[in-house]
Amino acid sequence: MEIILKKDVENLGFKDDVLTVKNGYGRNFLIPQGLAVLATPSAKKVLAENLRQRAKKEEGLVAEANAAAEALKALEVKISAKTGEGDKLFGSVNNIDLSEALSKHGHTIDKKFIKVQGGSVKRIGKYNATVRLHREVVVELPFDVVAEAK
Repeated sequence: MEIILKKDVENLGFKDDVLTVKNGYGRNFLIPQGLAVLATPSAKKVLAENLRQRAKKEEGLVAEANAAAEALKALEVKISAKTGEGDKLFGSVNNIDLSEALSKHGHTIDKKFIKVQGGSVKRIGKYNATVRLHREVVVELPFDVVAEAK
């Protein structure tokens, strides 16, 4: 079954992608959830026209995302967390904590666009996260987890 995505779908594709999926996945999940529509010939023509109009806007968005990426690369992000015995944390540090730390530095990035390698951090140290600013702009962001001053 050929579909056109109306929204970004994790591990499948981005908005306005034309994809072939299994019939059940398209008919029972994507279309009822409002994530996709059938890729009929008329829907493909409408999509092509929309993509042409959006191409110029897209160039500006990519330029903004690249500027934000350069600003993020220059940041030194330190997240303080409560520690227990040794270097173990009480709880963990994840994409939500990293999103909050970035907002303190003046960069508002939604938590769903941040992926901490390994899922969550449970020890003090240096780690990396992947930040997707645009479908074409992905930044590797190093950050430190430090012990909270007692």
